[in-house]
Amino acid sequence: MSNAIEIEAKALVGKSEYEKLVRLFPQVPRFLQTNYYIDTDNRDLAKSGIALRIRENAGNLELTLKTPLSQGRLEKSVPITFNDFAAFRDFGQFPKNDLRRFLTMLDFDVDKLKILTSLSTERLEFEYEGGRLCIDKNTYSGQTDYEVELEYNNLAGAEKLLHEFLDEHEVPYEDSEITKVQRAMKAIGK
Repeated sequence: MSNAIEIEAKALVGKSEYEKLVRLFPQVPRFLQTNYYIDTDNRDLAKSGIALRIRENAGNLELTLKTPLSQGRLEKSVPITFNDFAAFRDFGQFPKNDLRRFLTMLDFDVDKLKILTSLSTERLEFEYEGGRLCIDKNTYSGQTDYEVELEYNNLAGAEKLLHEFLDEHEVPYEDSEITKVQRAMKAIGK
């Protein structure tokens, strides 16, 4: 199981602003990733501040649990197979791995977990001023939104760099405290 700390600033932008930013970076290839968001019907994980997802990207699957820290989120990730994914999606058999043991230690009933919704992201991602900049088009439950994220080693720096980037390119934005998983869950009434 790998562990990482994710610290990022995010801003929602309009469709035309997204298209403008994409045109500025024609050399950066786009790629598609899909997140399958997991919780119980009662959102027991979310009530504890935990997010759980399976991400499909470039033919690989990774199960990731995120828990809040004072700055950012702790991510615990394990790769899973397509057979594990299908067994969980179709039969509710949560994969037997370190995250299962971790969730059980936290007293969550893994047998009640299921995929509630998914979100697909068309992403441009590249190094920027010592961080990672992502320009995203997100599609979920018949909705589409556009977001720019900047991952950095501290939140104040991430926010500063993100605002400078958007201001430099004259892109109006709305700071976003609402995560992709929260927007996807809201779209399905969860």
